[in-house]
Amino acid sequence: MKFDSDVRYLKSHEWARKDGDTVVVGISDYAQDSLGDVVFVELPEVGASVSKGDSFAVVESVKAASDIYTPVSGEVVEVNQALADNPALINEAPFGDGWLAKIKASEGSEYDAMMSASDYESYTKELED
Repeated sequence: MKFDSDVRYLKSHEWARKDGDTVVVGISDYAQDSLGDVVFVELPEVGASVSKGDSFAVVESVKAASDIYTPVSGEVVEVNQALADNPALINEAPFGDGWLAKIKASEGSEYDAMMSASDYESYTKELED
């Protein structure tokens, strides 16, 4: 299991990485591993306003469909169009080419309140006990 120390995490298994004034959002390696082979992704619309904790995307795998929750409030400024043709990018590179959306955050403290990689790693170990 990979834990990227450059991102912050939610207990619902999303990750967020600051990139200037935007936040790149994806799902963790733990989440993609739990889901299995991703076969479809429903992404938010560019320009959509989102609030922290809202469901803003859906990832469907051979096992289940899972809501994806936004880790920060703001406006969706970009979505990963490559996932339409190749949703398996989420399995192959959850912290790289498998990102979901970029959000221009309206509240910086929401990002800071998320878990660090070491805290998230401890959290996932508790889930397996």
